[in-house]
Amino acid sequence: METLADFDVKTSVRKFITKSIGIGDIRDDEDLFDSGIVNSLFSIQLVTFIEKSFGLEITQDDLDMDNFKSVDAVCNFVRRKQGK
Repeated sequence: METLADFDVKTSVRKFITKSIGIGDIRDDEDLFDSGIVNSLFSIQLVTFIEKSFGLEITQDDLDMDNFKSVDAVCNFVRRKQGK
């Protein structure tokens, strides 16, 4: 079950992505890279956003594209890094 904190993370991530790429809406499970919506350069911006927004330090070991390929993947990654 999604908690309010999960909802806030998802809302923040979705808003950042849609604003950054200029697309009105994306599915939470949509693979942003395979669909061509974003490229690897965008992943750097996304990592920076995650670190600043959620107070996380993303290490070299975290830089697996599976952690950042969709809104759902980013939310799951943030939750794991926060120890939830």
